[in-house]
Amino acid sequence: MSLDSFLDNYPKKELIMKDNMYKCSYEILELIYYANQLDDINMKMDIQKKIVSKLSMLDFYLERSFKLHFISEKQCLNKSNDLLVITKMIYGWIKNG
Repeated sequence: MSLDSFLDNYPKKELIMKDNMYKCSYEILELIYYANQLDDINMKMDIQKKIVSKLSMLDFYLERSFKLHFISEKQCLNKSNDLLVITKMIYGWIKNG
């Protein structure tokens, strides 16, 4: 949810990237909830891998935002570190089944 306040100050001319970041973050949350409900280990692992790929896309959007000077280096590092923590949690979840 910290991404919501972060994106409020995003340039209006970059509405598509802003919307993609919103969409991606909500899809991650939805997939996490969905995977938690599954009993099938293989299906759950597929969903978890999809979550990791969406986290990578979100990281890409952050990096692109920094390169285009929409966000500062500090903001990019803070959000990237947040994503790294979440990614590590997902990998731990995958490993522990």
